[in-house]
Amino acid sequence: MKRLLLLAILFISATGVTMAGDKDKKEDNSEIHWLTLDELQVKMKEQPRKVYIDIYTDWCGWCKVMEKKTFTNPSVIKYFNNNFYAVRLNAERKDTIMFAGKMYYYDANAKANTLAVELMRGSMSFPTSIFMQEDFQNPQPVPGYLEVGNIEKISKYFGDNTFKHISWPEYDKSFKPSWQ
Repeated sequence: MKRLLLLAILFISATGVTMAGDKDKKEDNSEIHWLTLDELQVKMKEQPRKVYIDIYTDWCGWCKVMEKKTFTNPSVIKYFNNNFYAVRLNAERKDTIMFAGKMYYYDANAKANTLAVELMRGSMSFPTSIFMQEDFQNPQPVPGYLEVGNIEKISKYFGDNTFKHISWPEYDKSFKPSWQ
């Protein structure tokens, strides 16, 4: 009888822990779920989604401000976690990167990894936000610090596919921010 009771308690405890863990994974919007480039490529094979890449450097002051103010905003966190795979890319990383079937390396002349150079179209300004579609094609670089209102406007333009049927100037004029 004691063994049966002990087994029942263990089963209930294990089930509760597993269910709580699953709930945390689905509903954890306390921070943006940043992925590595390798994790991104695996996830894209499993379930394609739009991609957001934050290109930064360790010395960039505005990158740090964006990290502390913009990326900690609950509305930004929730929208990004629901609509994008998010990646942080240090533009000055010196290792070789395999991304989307192509090798990227550190270019001493550019003082940056060639993946960052390509995504930013050679315009080396930090931070730069990159918005990409599910097929990694047509990356849209947006240079500079983005406060919450600006990142809301831009991320919804790409994340909600508004760019497919409305021009940016038209969208920009009619956009009503809702994030605080």
